Amino acid sequence: MILSPWDLRIARAEELAKTCPSAAEMLRFYAEIARFQKRIFELQPQDESAVVSQRGGLLSLVRRVGPAPLDSDLGAVKQFYERCLLQPYYEYRASQSRIQNAVQPTCPFCGEKPQVGVLRGEGDGAKRSLICSLCSTEWDFRRLLCANCGEEDPVRLPVYTAEEFPHVRIEACDSCEVYIKAVDLSKNGRAVPVVDELASLPLNIWAAEHGYTKLQLNLLEI
Repeated sequence: MILSPWDLRIARAEELAKTCPSAAEMLRFYAEIARFQKRIFELQPQDESAVVSQRGGLLSLVRRVGPAPLDSDLGAVKQFYERCLLQPYYEYRASQSRIQNAVQPTCPFCGEKPQVGVLRGEGDGAKRSLICSLCSTEWDFRRLLCANCGEEDPVRLPVYTAEEFPHVRIEACDSCEVYIKAVDLSKNGRAVPVVDELASLPLNIWAAEHGYTKLQLNLLEI
């Protein structure tokens, strides 16, 4: 049986919640959010009004299993709620569209910034792509190029890894002091980039301590 992208995300989040104690609570919460988003996606929403009507269900879910800071009124965490509802809507729209690949720093479908990079083996090296933080479109991007400022000097584009997450790396830029994480699928074929990016929370902490700012926060604002 071929699993949908949503099923893969849910299964991976539940798997990593058992092996990544520092991110376990967050991953279990994400799995529940992904189940909710999957249901919206399967409604095949044609406009934003179709997803706004699901807001009550999302509020109930957050009050039931969400972390304390989100168990508040809608205005206090507006961006989180909006993206939870809009992600499956835009992902459905993107899945129904022909997207012309282009080597650009923002999504060729919706124009949002990428959440995570992906590396796949290709010849003697690896091919790099980016995944949109809103509609999940994936597009090709040059290996040695900052997705924020366009820096292309390899000396100013350091890469950092941690033993705990050998397949996830920080791709930083010393010119603009911004970073994006990348998931190397040639090192771990079981990884699901948007989920493994969430699980590798210690890398975020390390990057912040060294003066780097994340290019785009993920759904959980991390």
